[in-house]
Amino acid sequence: MGSPSFRNGLVYLILLAMLGAFLFSSVTRNSESVNEVQIKDLNVIATQINDGDIASIKVQGDELEIHYRHSDRIGFARKESGVSLTDTFTRLGITADELRDVEITFSPPSRWENWGIILGTILPIVLIGAFFFFVMRQAQGAGNQAFSFGKSRARVITSDKPTVTFDDVAGAEEAKEELEEVVEFLQEPEKFASLGARIPKGVLMVGQPGTGKTLMAKAVAGEAGVPFFSISGSEFVEMFVGVGASRVRDLFGQAKSNSPCIIFIDEIDAVGRHRGAGLGGSHDEREQTLNQILVEMDGFDTDTNIIIIAATNRPDILDPALLRPGRFDRQVVMDRPDVRGREAIFNVHVRGKPLADDVNLATLARLTPGFVGADIENLINEAAILAARRNKRLIGMSELQEAIERVQMGPERRSRLMSPAEKKLTAYHEAGHAVVSYFLQHTDPVQKVTIVPRGMAGGYVMPLFDEEAVNSRNRLRDQLAFFLGGRSAEEVVFGTVTTGASNDMEQATNLARTMVASLGMSDGLGLLTFGQRDELIFLGREISEQHNYSEDIAEQIDNEVRKLITEAHERARQILTRQREKLEELAKRLQEDETVDAVEFKALMVDTAPATAAS
Repeated sequence: MGSPSFRNGLVYLILLAMLGAFLFSSVTRNSESVNEVQIKDLNVIATQINDGDIASIKVQGDELEIHYRHSDRIGFARKESGVSLTDTFTRLGITADELRDVEITFSPPSRWENWGIILGTILPIVLIGAFFFFVMRQAQGAGNQAFSFGKSRARVITSDKPTVTFDDVAGAEEAKEELEEVVEFLQEPEKFASLGARIPKGVLMVGQPGTGKTLMAKAVAGEAGVPFFSISGSEFVEMFVGVGASRVRDLFGQAKSNSPCIIFIDEIDAVGRHRGAGLGGSHDEREQTLNQILVEMDGFDTDTNIIIIAATNRPDILDPALLRPGRFDRQVVMDRPDVRGREAIFNVHVRGKPLADDVNLATLARLTPGFVGADIENLINEAAILAARRNKRLIGMSELQEAIERVQMGPERRSRLMSPAEKKLTAYHEAGHAVVSYFLQHTDPVQKVTIVPRGMAGGYVMPLFDEEAVNSRNRLRDQLAFFLGGRSAEEVVFGTVTTGASNDMEQATNLARTMVASLGMSDGLGLLTFGQRDELIFLGREISEQHNYSEDIAEQIDNEVRKLITEAHERARQILTRQREKLEELAKRLQEDETVDAVEFKALMVDTAPATAAS
């Protein structure tokens, strides 16, 4: 019989075909009606026969089809049923001599002679009836959508299905420790009840996108072996007032019937925003839904064994009533993983994937500062795609490193043609960054130097970050010199400058201003900070800055920033002047091979030891 969707599609196709036939017949009849004449009085036909206007008459049952001599019109009439045509004309006073010039033909009555009338009458009724039939059918059963606005749309993962465990989550050991108590409570609630302890009803997971909040919630359910109800905050809200509250009641009703269990509400800020901040008034749908969530959480009995886990990356906008003790009174922060956490995440995502012997996950972790679990998963997938594209059977370190660069800066633009002069200039620019970085004490080691364009960059230097290094004043000063290494190389070699260092100077200026105005690292202004910033701390975005200092202080800040930039520029020029030979060698190698890796770069620099930090 086929699947239900196939059968429904077939029925819809038949209905469309019937509708098309009806419309076609209507159009056909309308187009023919211009030349059709309905004759209700047979005396008219008698008069036309006497006048010699009728050329022929076609008889089909009781229907008469009349064709005229001097017109393309067609007349239609109906004789008396059961009376022959001869008797009919005799009653009208028409003799056989008068019919001699009229051609009369007979044909058997058609079985479908009135199909147009029948179809035009019955088909609309059939279509309307079929519409209501399918609407009512859709309204039946558990999956009804037409009349189930108030039903919860939570997806349920039962305890007998394979689930995620804590072994599948890495880089968040502190969060695991917080949630292990929740798992233990769901497994052994009597242990806590015997001591009079009350386990938190709600756990709010806070973290930036991709840090693994949803994965951690699934891991809690998998460890506890209980049903897991998953729903998004936006699925509560509809255009009808009260629907969200009804769905909340239905969700908590299902949870109570499956206790012990976990309810996971993703992006709870969609319904949990601070009340009174909108323009909806007392009948605002979000506020109605939030009120119902608060009431349901208060209505939990002590023995229901239901844990609510919610996730958000905007805890600063949540209503205070959600965060008070007795509701979401425990917050678990899912922060960006450190270098050890990233290495553990790499170990999780490379399971089952064929890796080459040269893959070093510790090095990859150091090359990916700021990456979260979702980024690392995407990185591994990109590396696998690159290996398949190159017809390799194993994923090598080169694919993983290129995947990092693709994620950070975009794909290589090898199709871009560089003139010899542009290639030479880019090679010296990137070589300047790399040489300055090597001969400074507090910079990160160079992992790769390339002049292959990628994204918006014409070339770049990839450092191997050391996240455990302290951001001291000397380290930040060396970072400023590194930023200005490319511009300094252009001045030392070519005696001129180009626009290629615009982004380097922007980064250097921002870092220098932060050192002066926020970190107290200037000689002239001392241990003071300037400017009050309003920021969304969980998104890392600055909204505005208030100048809480005078114009005189602003001028001093500008002077201190200029002093730091000038000092860094001079240090970079001095290094490149002293190490001109190394600069030339590296730039030549870049022009020949376009890319120099860490081993080759160190071999070019090895005969000169790194200098100590400048005072």
